[in-house]
Amino acid sequence: MTSRIVIRSILLFALLIGIGALIKLTPLGDILDKGWIDTYVRNEGIRGELIFLVVGGICTAVGLPRQAVAFMAGYAFGIIYGTAIGVAAAVLGCMATFFVARFLARDLVAHKFPDKLKRMDAFLRENTFTTTLLIRFLPVGSNVLTNMLAGVSGAAAMPFFTGSAIGYIPQMLIFAMVGSGFAVEPGVRLVASVLLFAASGVMGLWLYRRYRDNHKLLNAGVVGSEDVGASEASER
Repeated sequence: MTSRIVIRSILLFALLIGIGALIKLTPLGDILDKGWIDTYVRNEGIRGELIFLVVGGICTAVGLPRQAVAFMAGYAFGIIYGTAIGVAAAVLGCMATFFVARFLARDLVAHKFPDKLKRMDAFLRENTFTTTLLIRFLPVGSNVLTNMLAGVSGAAAMPFFTGSAIGYIPQMLIFAMVGSGFAVEPGVRLVASVLLFAASGVMGLWLYRRYRDNHKLLNAGVVGSEDVGASEASER
């Protein structure tokens, strides 16, 4: 057990050094610069799309706000395609952080955030897809910390990634719209952004109430444990 922890720690340390060097020695650190987008991404076809996916995924994995990635995706690719590329990059970053936490940083995360991990595990283990949607729709919390805690928790990977991808869409669409310079009056663009943001929040609240009511039924004995087990099996 001890040797495994040491090996994980060494691999994690090497990974962090590699990411730091990548940001320092490559254009990765300049992703927020439109000049970088113009040089390496825009009008570069599939090559530019792949570069953006990789760079955007790494940036969201290490903590860059996914909204910033969506803004630059909108600038580079337009609203619709920019939203799709931005969401894909955010999901790649989510997957990277999730699996690093699950296979390399489990002991570190569990030691650093024991209380948060306990709450996240209880929240995500049951109905992972729905609870992940709830987390992503509500604009609260840290994206990276959520991914790390989910990786260490008992959450199933695919429902977590699928829920994250769908839950990312509203906010990513808003920022891709702003980044694209959507060709309408600024006031109309602002109203559209506010409405999308509000819709995301309303959906999050609806999911929260549904989750809360389901737990009330379960605690009252209205829903049996076999029903929950069947739900989890069908979801996973």
